[in-house]
Amino acid sequence: MPNYNAVTKHITLPDGRQISIETGKLAKFADGAVVVRLGDAMLLATVVSQPSARGDVDFLPLSVDYQEKFGGAGNIPGSFQRREGRLSDYEILVCRLVDRILRPMFPKDYHYEVQVMITLISADKTVQPDALAALAASAALSISDIPFAGPISEVRVARIDGKLQINPLTADIARADIDLIVGATADSVAMVEGEMNEVSEEEMVEAIAFAHEAIKEQVRVQQELAAEVEKSHVKREYPKYEENDDLKKRIHQGVYQQAYEIAKSGNTSKSGRKEAFSAVKKTLTEQLLEEQPELDMKMFGRYYSSAEKKAIRDMMIKERTRLDGRALTQIRPIWSEVNYLPGAHGSALFTRGETQSLTTVALGTKLDEQIIDTAMTSGYSKFMLHYNFPAFSTGEVKPNRGPGRREIGHGNLAQRSLKKVMPSDDENPYTVRIVSDILESNGSSSMATVCAGSMALMDAGIPVRAAVSGIAMGLVQDKETGEYAVLSDILGDEDHLGDMDFKVTGTEKGIVACQMDIKIQGLSAEIMTAALHQAREGRLHILREMAKTISQPAAELKPHTPRSHKMLIDKEFIGAVIGPGGKVIQQIQKDTNATVIIEEKDEKGHVSIYASNQEDMQAAIGRIQAIAAVPEVGATYKGKVRSIQPYGAFVEIMPGKDGLLHISEVSHERLAALEGVLEVGQEIDVKLLDIDKKTGKYRLSRKVLLPKPERAADSNGAA
Repeated sequence: MPNYNAVTKHITLPDGRQISIETGKLAKFADGAVVVRLGDAMLLATVVSQPSARGDVDFLPLSVDYQEKFGGAGNIPGSFQRREGRLSDYEILVCRLVDRILRPMFPKDYHYEVQVMITLISADKTVQPDALAALAASAALSISDIPFAGPISEVRVARIDGKLQINPLTADIARADIDLIVGATADSVAMVEGEMNEVSEEEMVEAIAFAHEAIKEQVRVQQELAAEVEKSHVKREYPKYEENDDLKKRIHQGVYQQAYEIAKSGNTSKSGRKEAFSAVKKTLTEQLLEEQPELDMKMFGRYYSSAEKKAIRDMMIKERTRLDGRALTQIRPIWSEVNYLPGAHGSALFTRGETQSLTTVALGTKLDEQIIDTAMTSGYSKFMLHYNFPAFSTGEVKPNRGPGRREIGHGNLAQRSLKKVMPSDDENPYTVRIVSDILESNGSSSMATVCAGSMALMDAGIPVRAAVSGIAMGLVQDKETGEYAVLSDILGDEDHLGDMDFKVTGTEKGIVACQMDIKIQGLSAEIMTAALHQAREGRLHILREMAKTISQPAAELKPHTPRSHKMLIDKEFIGAVIGPGGKVIQQIQKDTNATVIIEEKDEKGHVSIYASNQEDMQAAIGRIQAIAAVPEVGATYKGKVRSIQPYGAFVEIMPGKDGLLHISEVSHERLAALEGVLEVGQEIDVKLLDIDKKTGKYRLSRKVLLPKPERAADSNGAA
């Protein structure tokens, strides 16, 4: 008999499909392990927490990893090693979806390392696993003895053909005009991320509320599962923070009012505020060390941060003003410039307050498309956005180790936003790469990337459907009184001190993407709706400021941008254009300096030509037309004799197209042989008489183009 005692629970989705959660069968050495299944998709989630904490750690060292096993999808990785390696960008994005909702659910004083690993062990092409990952992680934590304030869950909510659906089939998502991942507890929404087709604020709130109802059922089932697993009944004990009420009160008295006044002063400089707060902390530290030489500095730091934070938050709620003196709805000053970099195909410099993005657009050919090779999908992408966040943008010194999870997440949000206004493939033949380099950062550099990216696309001459702007919204709410302040265009400090980071992007018509993280429980629909409407006003203001610099896509591409041309050829000529081993197409590219790409689609040859100038473009077009042109019966061609046979000559009338010039069609005279009449390599004019319908062979004539000889006089002198 198997050595396990499995427990399984089921969740019924609105469309009747069932999600199962099973534990007790796999990975029993983990603190918690479950297998979540929907259709043939199966995710194994495991959680392990170290039994002790490092002495120098004063935060939660949580790591979340999501990986898809190619074997579970019946695929072999396309990498050189043919094995799973570094997590793909998609896998990292799923990690972030899970991490962002789990992290606030642990006790603030729990500093033991926690590792959550989620593995797609079986794939189903109809099921998107990203919507199941947080459910699996939460279930594994819920059945463990690790302190956890869950359960939580995440679902995908999509509006397809006007109807909201939970975790829809993969094939149906392409038709969705709302596609969101929503994470929540049974009581409140904690995380939202997704994209939309210019929808209203009310439509978005409706979708989130619909998703929350489904999450409530998933949380209830996890609670039932945990109730049947003995290990989860008693959570592990760990040392709590030592408390000193007298010290806490003393620090509060020493910092609160001064911090309140500094926050209220409206110092617009980040460095100026930092110096002012640091001076208060330094003075208080010196005073307390004189009073208490054995002062516990960790305890002091914790109490000081708490008092300073409360002072700033209270000031915002009571005074209805901000750290930098702005009103709650006020946007920082904006200035922008396009065509800043003459060597780029498009560029924009966007600055909002102390946040600045320098963004470039590069236009490439189909050969520049990004290869997508994951367990679930494979193919190509012709639109990319990369976001870079160097340490100097915040005045810090850090080694450059390439993009981290934060950079990938921020870049993805900007890419999803701009993707919604990109032209169709017919309107835009280019592969597009946008790169945002953040040069200064004090609040929402991802939203600066959206604005700069939108402007750079227009500067490059890409016919985008509309301009896109983005804004980050914050929230400060008093737990006791319920009073709150919604902040537009938050600073970095306001993000750190606040209860919400809600990024919203959109056009003048509506929202195209969002990302929301909530640090508190109990965010009401009223506050969310207020934040969205306030975000709309800010978004429209930013769009108006952007329009002062550029309001329409440039009418012409930059002179150094490669020009493109598309043409169709008959399927039968694809091989002739390519040539044996690619010899013909390579020669065309070498001779014309153009890039030529051929694809077979819909029984036609789709030819894309890219060249840096019109002369090279026309040369490449002419070469291809010469190969792929269809000869016309009755037309005259200047042909070249390729070979001579006893019965006639083969003449090339077009590249790769030879016809038979029968010996009887060479001259009006009767010829016994062609020696002395025609030579190989000789150019002659011929007329195409006929194309054999069965064989496709060409029948040529030379004599019909020659004047007929006069009849010789007869012996009587008569004509």
